[in-house]
Amino acid sequence: MAAPEQEEAESLKYPGIRHVAALILARGGSKGIPLKNIKPLAGIPLIGWVLRAAIDSGEFDSVWVSTDHDEIEKVAKSWGAKVHRRSEEVSRDSSTSLETIQEFLKENPEVTVVCNIQATSPCLHPSHLKNALKKITEDGYDSIFSVVRRYQLRWKEVKKGSDECTEPENLDPAKRPRRRDWNGELIENDSFHFATRDLIMKEGRLQGGRVAYFEMKPEHSVDIDVDIDWPVAEQRVLRPGVSFAGGPCDTDSGMSSNVSDSEASSAKSFIHSRDTEGFSVSIHSRDTEGLRKLQKNDLKVVLLISEEDVLRQMRFKLKMMTDCEVMLVGEDPLKDVQSMVEKEKLDWKDVAYMGCDAASASCLHLAGLSAAPADAHPDAIRAGKFACKQGGGAGAVWEFAEHVLLQKQQARLQMKQDLIDRNCF
Repeated sequence: MAAPEQEEAESLKYPGIRHVAALILARGGSKGIPLKNIKPLAGIPLIGWVLRAAIDSGEFDSVWVSTDHDEIEKVAKSWGAKVHRRSEEVSRDSSTSLETIQEFLKENPEVTVVCNIQATSPCLHPSHLKNALKKITEDGYDSIFSVVRRYQLRWKEVKKGSDECTEPENLDPAKRPRRRDWNGELIENDSFHFATRDLIMKEGRLQGGRVAYFEMKPEHSVDIDVDIDWPVAEQRVLRPGVSFAGGPCDTDSGMSSNVSDSEASSAKSFIHSRDTEGFSVSIHSRDTEGLRKLQKNDLKVVLLISEEDVLRQMRFKLKMMTDCEVMLVGEDPLKDVQSMVEKEKLDWKDVAYMGCDAASASCLHLAGLSAAPADAHPDAIRAGKFACKQGGGAGAVWEFAEHVLLQKQQARLQMKQDLIDRNCF
């Protein structure tokens, strides 16, 4: 949230714009894919991808999820969003997005610009929102919406008597355009819509007034509607240069293994960093915060260090910096970690492992939850089930810690639901 003095400065710079809100509509009654808004996509609840885009953009005074469902509300809050509990009147199958947004604005009169973000657009990037908003705050537009440029030749159905014919709609068949000679067409991708309060409340529209578009690249224009869209979207968010929430990644398996509450409470997180050219310790403040959060949630954390001749000097320093157990491992960390897993009487599905070098790949494959920093060795990135946005020493550990705790929370919710289901029969 912006400080009062910041809001005052913004109101002077952009007259009438005092509060910009992001709003994700996430009704619980999805017909195509039940509760798809919180279904894990590449290890992250679908709605988490767009929430991180909104929050990481740093452009919004508030980020909201409008929902009618308890579980969606819990996930939204766990990702840092506020919740607008929508009424029954705007929760029906026939309810429109505009009606829901209008209800939200009535209950939040301070909001002067709202960005409706589609929950099913996981490739949305913070920069898209940041640059689109400038068209309102700096250029004075009333509404902005996202588009993708398509190069598709369209034909329309024509009925002539009993004949079903077709005619060209955007081309001359005698002069079929070459792609390089044609600018294509702008197609709405529904990723997001920015609009002012006046446009929505007074004119009843999301698009109008002085309107402009924001063009997104095809690789970012992903929308999930039916089951067949899911694996395509999962591969897309994990492509190098596309994913922001998980960072650049080329992974073989995007979905994290879920652990039950009892399993998660006894799981361990292993963080392994080794540099064959020499070793340096770099721990981001958010990383240490993430490690402490794991420990507060009854997860034992062990830091693995190698290059024994050098690292013996660093062992005490790491212990003091993180208050975690520190363990030396050899060239193949699997051997040492396997011994610890057996000693603690755990299965590999109970282990959360983070590694950044090629030697970690075997542990990353076996662990129930695993991750690699954005700047890790390609073998480690491919082996990890969760890809981090940040690099080593720059917040990746905190990201993975948040992911582990979210999986634990979801496992607990699932256990409660299973118990309820059993008691109903």
